[in-house]
Amino acid sequence: MTVPHDTLVLVADGRKALFLRNRGDEQQIDLRTASHRERADRKDGDIKTDAAGRSARPSGAGASQDTMEEPDFHQQEEDRFARDLSEKVNAMALAGEFHDLVVVAPARTMGELRPLWHKEVRSRIAGEHVKEMTDRPISDIEALLVGDAAPPS
Repeated sequence: MTVPHDTLVLVADGRKALFLRNRGDEQQIDLRTASHRERADRKDGDIKTDAAGRSARPSGAGASQDTMEEPDFHQQEEDRFARDLSEKVNAMALAGEFHDLVVVAPARTMGELRPLWHKEVRSRIAGEHVKEMTDRPISDIEALLVGDAAPPS
């Protein structure tokens, strides 16, 4: 993949987002951190407010109330983080802060981001990689973008 000079590279998951810029050129990628965001991973007790809910069934012989499955609050927070991130990238595109965008994110995060991209963002996406890379060094991200041997998972 060619990554032109000044391309914005977003490396994200449901907890962390790195905004990198290619300060090199298409022949020699040189990614530099422009900014980052990270959400605190809160404890269950800080997220939950009540016990699991109850599902009401019609009354009658043998009918009982079953408990409903508890929502995955951590996953909800990750999805919310991705939605907030999409709003940030949309605003950046509308403000003309990047011309080309490469997105690196795991499938779940990519699935949250894609439908929320503004048409300006979609028109500027130069590439996507469905991969978890937020905790990898920048050299591994550069290797992924230039197509060298896949960095270790």
